[in-house]
Amino acid sequence: MKKGIAASKGYAIGKVVLKLHEEVIIEEKNITNLDEEKARFSKSLELSKEQILKIKEKTEREMGADKAEVFESHMMLLDDPEFVGAIESNIEMNMVNSEKAVSEVSEMYLGIFESMDDEYMRERAADVKDVANRIIANLLGKSTSGAQVFENNTIVVAHDLTPSDTAELDKEKVIAFLTNIGGRTSHSAIMARSLEIPAVVGMGDITSSVKNGDTVIVDGVEGVVIINPDEETIQKYEYKQLQYKKEKEELKKLVSVKTVTKAGKKVEVAGNIGTPEEVHKVLENGGEAVGLFRTEFLYMDREQMPTEEEQFEAYKYAAEKMEGRAVVIRTLDIGGDKKLEYLPMPEEMNPFLGYRAIRLCLDRKDIFKVQLRALLRASAFGNLKIMFPMISSLEEFFAAKEVLKECMDELRAEGKNFNEKLEVGIMVEIPAAAVMADEFAKHVDFFSIGTNDLIQYTLAADRMNEKVSYLYNPMHPAVLRLIKMTIEAAHKEGKWCGMCGEMAGDEAAIETLLEYGLDEFSMSASSILKAKQIIMNS
Repeated sequence: MKKGIAASKGYAIGKVVLKLHEEVIIEEKNITNLDEEKARFSKSLELSKEQILKIKEKTEREMGADKAEVFESHMMLLDDPEFVGAIESNIEMNMVNSEKAVSEVSEMYLGIFESMDDEYMRERAADVKDVANRIIANLLGKSTSGAQVFENNTIVVAHDLTPSDTAELDKEKVIAFLTNIGGRTSHSAIMARSLEIPAVVGMGDITSSVKNGDTVIVDGVEGVVIINPDEETIQKYEYKQLQYKKEKEELKKLVSVKTVTKAGKKVEVAGNIGTPEEVHKVLENGGEAVGLFRTEFLYMDREQMPTEEEQFEAYKYAAEKMEGRAVVIRTLDIGGDKKLEYLPMPEEMNPFLGYRAIRLCLDRKDIFKVQLRALLRASAFGNLKIMFPMISSLEEFFAAKEVLKECMDELRAEGKNFNEKLEVGIMVEIPAAAVMADEFAKHVDFFSIGTNDLIQYTLAADRMNEKVSYLYNPMHPAVLRLIKMTIEAAHKEGKWCGMCGEMAGDEAAIETLLEYGLDEFSMSASSILKAKQIIMNS
């Protein structure tokens, strides 16, 4: 038996397929025809773009636009004149083969990115490695497809799974993931939860502990893996599988049931979405509202800002499909780890604490007003609410409200309809906002607590950094105190308080949040039914 981090719930019994990246030996060769070599490199670039585009489209279809976002970074790298130009210069100056030039340039980039403190830039290192491997494989005529899958009950075992790896796997046959490295927020863990298959990550040496064809049991509840189990153990886990499946079927009965605690308190269980189409997942899983619409995905995967009309149609679609249920829309939250190719951003030592979200929008009112006008116009077609992210002071909130008022005045003058009584709130994700919640509550219509950032800012622990992930604790007394203060401050002024961070769907935290009086829990669609069950039994 081996232990790891339970990253995605469920049980699986299947056969191991090791996903080991083949070590490619790159020979340096002197070239004689420069034009031919540059054409060969160019051809491999184009082939790589075609492959990534197909993977991106497949990921969007199967897992949603937010999961496909990583491939936009890959496409940007293939179009990056500095990256591509450095490789071409290497070929030209040293008269070497393309494989060697790609390897040398990518190693240089990897060294730079991996040494940086900024998490976004460290993640770019993984992108560079993935893209460079793909270009080299295409130059050598090798397959870049994912792990070979032999059976319908394949358990993929890898050191780690890159975005390309997981996107290319046969989702009909893969029933679980196991990896040497990673945590609950690693790419493979997020993908496993999206696919609703069990995963255990951070296992250390699982790739050297198993071989192709081994039978393994994956316990994604306890974070345990059993290698070549005996018949009695297999039967025990087959029973657990059956019970787990029955529980999931039982949960489906709650889809159309209103969420009310045993004490009679009505609680709203909502879903987080990244695209308008994802409202269907929320409704299918019994969601009673959209608690967070991340609008930045409308700005990604394109060459220019979305127009007012494009945004209006997207927000209107979500509002109409939710048929009067609340749709809380967060205004543009770009910056930190989310960047746009067509919007140059300053290089910053600490981008998560820098020019992002509401700070960027208040500086670039031309961008902000286009979005606010679209949101206001869409509010005439459903129950939309606007939420400003990254608010740290009352002055920021008043400034954002002033821009909103300007947009309202413009629309009135143009004779365009909008909801005059539209609710406007803030995300409480900066400790300063939680500490000042009693003052904010006098001016906002609602709070939504963004625990992902609130926890890492409160504990000074980067949630994406494996070295300090042990410090990232949603149940830390300081975090709980800030959450409790925020909820109490809202209620004192007769306002409602929701939560849209990962903690809202954390089964271990739900009862505590109920005790504090949280009014709305918003989470990924796949977590909604279990959350409803816990709340209704509390």
